[in-house]
Amino acid sequence: MVIEEQEKHIYERLRQEREKLHLSQFELSLEAGVSQNMIAYIENGKRTPSISTILKLCNAMKIDPSVLFLKYDAEKEHAKQTVLEIIQKYM
Repeated sequence: MVIEEQEKHIYERLRQEREKLHLSQFELSLEAGVSQNMIAYIENGKRTPSISTILKLCNAMKIDPSVLFLKYDAEKEHAKQTVLEIIQKYM
């Protein structure tokens, strides 16, 4: 996957997680100490946030940063099933 595609995915996941928590950009900005404009720019792919900013946003939403990097929840479930199958095979 090209870096630009990965970044776009991360920013989309950030927006999805914020919306899942029913937080507006303004509410998240207050919790995270990041401007509302910066959140909008990040979600629209117009700004590249620092790691510090990503961590502030994740902490404010009480999510693990790794959530933003999983492309699909199905990938996570598939990986989990594969690990369980391997464990069962050797038990």
